[in-house]
Amino acid sequence: MPLESGASSLDRCSDIVAIGILLLVAVLAVFTFRHYGLGWDDYTHAQYGDLLLSFYASGFQDRRALAFVNLYEYGGGFDMAAALAAKVLPFDLFETRRLCGALVGILGMAATWRIGRRIGGPLAGAVATALIAACPLYVGHMFMNPKDAPFAAAMALLILAMVRMLQEYPRPAAGTIVPFGLGLGLAVGSRVLGFLSALYVLPSLVLLLAVESRHDGLRAAAARMGRFVLAMLPGLVLAYAVMAVVWPWAALAPLNPLRALGYFSRFFESPWSELFGGVLVPVTDMPRRYLPTLMGLKLPGILLLLGSVGAIGALVATARGTVSVNRRAALLMLALAALLPVALAVATRPAMYNGIRHFLFVLPPLAALGGLAAAWIVERLRDRLFALGVATAVLGAGLVLPALAMVRLHPYEYTYFNRAAGGMPSAAKRFMLDYWGLSFKQASQALLATLRQRGERPPGGTWEIAVCGPHPPARVALGPEFVLTWDPKGADFAMMLGTFYCAKLDAPVLAEVKRAGVVYARVYDIRGRSVESILTRPPP
Repeated sequence: MPLESGASSLDRCSDIVAIGILLLVAVLAVFTFRHYGLGWDDYTHAQYGDLLLSFYASGFQDRRALAFVNLYEYGGGFDMAAALAAKVLPFDLFETRRLCGALVGILGMAATWRIGRRIGGPLAGAVATALIAACPLYVGHMFMNPKDAPFAAAMALLILAMVRMLQEYPRPAAGTIVPFGLGLGLAVGSRVLGFLSALYVLPSLVLLLAVESRHDGLRAAAARMGRFVLAMLPGLVLAYAVMAVVWPWAALAPLNPLRALGYFSRFFESPWSELFGGVLVPVTDMPRRYLPTLMGLKLPGILLLLGSVGAIGALVATARGTVSVNRRAALLMLALAALLPVALAVATRPAMYNGIRHFLFVLPPLAALGGLAAAWIVERLRDRLFALGVATAVLGAGLVLPALAMVRLHPYEYTYFNRAAGGMPSAAKRFMLDYWGLSFKQASQALLATLRQRGERPPGGTWEIAVCGPHPPARVALGPEFVLTWDPKGADFAMMLGTFYCAKLDAPVLAEVKRAGVVYARVYDIRGRSVESILTRPPP
């Protein structure tokens, strides 16, 4: 009886902790969402959202969204929702996009909590929530990434639904079928890569069929599988409907999703080079170690450690006949969700760039597996108080360190590198940090403040500023008094992103954005100076 009471208390405490973490992140988001600048893609994505709203508002007559640059090849659910929210919320468009991004990211955290809780109990859920909330890569991107972060949240919802449907096999409840349809529709409607989820669940279904065939015969096992497939069909219909709403181009022709898959299977832009390991490498020729290396350097050590232990433990449990077949199937699916995308990237060597933002969707299942590992460790150390105390201290330290790093880097959490990288200054010499140019917002604000303090006004009504990096973020932050150019000849100022392709100028520094000993952006006063170029090489 005392053991049951203790377990019940731990369960309640774990749920309270998980909910408390989600509320804390929500409160912090409310106070900080305005701090995040724009990136390379923000302006275009905002236009796409408006065009999608026009498509529906016009009764499908305004079809510009269906041929807008290459974004029609993506779903636009997030862009459309943010554009709609901007019409009713008292913030400007890009502040609204940041707030919507935070909301979507928190929903992804909540789904991660429920995955961990489903697969390993309340303690696993609480640790999974803590791991994803203390992951600078996830937190940083959820505020400002209009593609990869919403996709990661949608995949988390889909994985949660697939865990439930495997646990409930062969009779999934309506409360499972609906989230499955929503998750699949939103995932594919965000990025066609959502179809990858089929490779997570099919091996689990094969496992169920094989085990039940051995026990009950092939005919009985096939009949159960048939009932399960029929029960899930409404979920697939719902998924298609949701996909069609958020990605209308995909519904214009049955083969359009496959066309998008073909489009993204090859690199669709002019190749450029990025800094990896201190060497400039073409993005189409990144080595196989690119993704494993950056995951090892950009993810918190505690997430990597517990996630790896959880993945190994899940695969081992899959092979154990003493574990129920439904649980084995769910564990296999979750392990594949975390590991298979990485394995495929290593095997196929697609074009890779911008760090590991394209693989944010593996973080929720990795965090859930980390929660599962933590719950296993606590169970095994339950009667060894000293060892349990040490393990708890290690977990606490492993969570606090990246959380403190996020405070130091804010609002550039996505640029985080862990201690294995040798510190941020060392990482800056070998890898890309602020590749999306978020620091231009703060650099612009600092320049404006300096000019106001000096009482300087543009002599001809506008200043001319040469900008090395993404122009839309600087244009939005600086306002109409500034004309942006890539040519420094005759310019008044130069705004430089702190990356390899932007030159360091011999000129007075008017503003500087710095974090953890690394310069993220600088603004130079180049009036009266001869500057040939702001570039060391063409930008990406």
